[in-house]
Amino acid sequence: MTTESAPVPGTAQATAFQAHTVHPPRRGGARAPSLRRTRTGGRYAPAARLLLADSLALGITLAVFSPVPWPSAWLAVQAAAQLMLHAYRGLYRQGLSPSALSELPALLGLALLQWYATAELLAAWDPRHAIGWSALACAAAAQTVLCCVARAAVHRARLRSGARNPQAAVVVGHGATAQQVTAALYEHPEYGLRPVGRVVPGLAPDEGFTASPAGFPPLPSLVTVEEAGRAVVQSGVRHAVFTAPPDATPEGAALFGLFVGHGCRVWLISSPGSGAAAPRPAGARPDHLWGFTAYALHSGAHRPLTHGVKRVMDAVLAALVLLAVAPLMAGCALAVRLSDGPGVVFRQERVGRHGRPFVLLKFRTLRPADAQESATRWNVAADGRMSRVGRILRRTSLDELPQLWNVLRGDMSLVGPRPERPFFVAQFSRAHPGYQARHRMPVGITGLAQVNGLRGDTSIEERARFDNRYIETWSLWQDACVLARTAGSLFRLGGS
Repeated sequence: MTTESAPVPGTAQATAFQAHTVHPPRRGGARAPSLRRTRTGGRYAPAARLLLADSLALGITLAVFSPVPWPSAWLAVQAAAQLMLHAYRGLYRQGLSPSALSELPALLGLALLQWYATAELLAAWDPRHAIGWSALACAAAAQTVLCCVARAAVHRARLRSGARNPQAAVVVGHGATAQQVTAALYEHPEYGLRPVGRVVPGLAPDEGFTASPAGFPPLPSLVTVEEAGRAVVQSGVRHAVFTAPPDATPEGAALFGLFVGHGCRVWLISSPGSGAAAPRPAGARPDHLWGFTAYALHSGAHRPLTHGVKRVMDAVLAALVLLAVAPLMAGCALAVRLSDGPGVVFRQERVGRHGRPFVLLKFRTLRPADAQESATRWNVAADGRMSRVGRILRRTSLDELPQLWNVLRGDMSLVGPRPERPFFVAQFSRAHPGYQARHRMPVGITGLAQVNGLRGDTSIEERARFDNRYIETWSLWQDACVLARTAGSLFRLGGS
């Protein structure tokens, strides 16, 4: 358990640096896209257009093949089923080289499944709406063809739009592959990516710029994470293209967290037939960039639907628990006030998901000598200044109860890696390569490391190992198991 206090001013601020000013190169006088537009509507517009295309195909199919007019409720069910199936299959994800023909097998299989399930349910509900096998097959085939035609039009329009208004991108890496990828992006703007810089961590830049293909301006070389962060903000970078896996790139984990934290799409490029080709990321589907194999990289388990369910579950459970333990929290607050004087709740800066700071709340169990002690002293479990009330709160973990408000506000989750202070995050990130990667998921009140006994003054390396394993194998069921084990451990009065 760490010492409590208000955050130390300046502890989370980066050291000042001098970065190269990034001026996005323009081709043929093309106007750079509006940053606001690309960060809002532009990001979800392709998926919205594909959804509209699928809905149009389904509507035409229903109008042609419904034997009798279906109730509006069944039409809504059919539309919802199509949306969920296509979303589950990843048919609304934005790719570099979308192709309706490559999507055809998935569209046909899902259409057959959708129409078969609908036919069975309709026959059971009302025989008048039954669909024969031949009609079912024709409906699935027609829907597939219509979806392919509509999607082909959407993909073609998107490629033309990408060529007219490409989004800013940085290429991460050095060597032949990085130069070839940069040249491909310059020469083929239909991919929708416009290079504005090369990130070469760990290398000294050659006069601050990297060579570009003939006829194109040289790209600024960015050699630190801070310079890359400045480029993301100044140039409105929306894509980052790694030419080697982040874990094999100097400062790769920090760069990956930086790009994901700014909402950038992250790609991993490998050269087919090369002995140094990057391994396929788990669960990633291959894409294509002018002869290179491309994979979309995501932060942790990239499942927006289940992550949304996790957030809803956190908010609902935190609200219910806050209501249930309100009398207990009032008693704790009164005990702290009578024992240790004013200042019942303390606030301390911690580092959350993607390195974003937030203010963590706890019941005060010790009043530190000054802000420096609060920010840099690791453990105070044996501190003689702690009152009897403070020791009881720590031993029973009741001092953690105000963090339910952090969960309700969205700063934290119920389950996730435990947040730490900026001073120790910087220290541990330098000493343990996997520590920075644990910020890919929202931090939590409890976690897999904590239920395995890694609390208080225990191995940071082992904590990071458990935290990263939790992220890589995350599921809602695992969260439920961790919460159940945490509830059981409260009766053992472990504290920290």
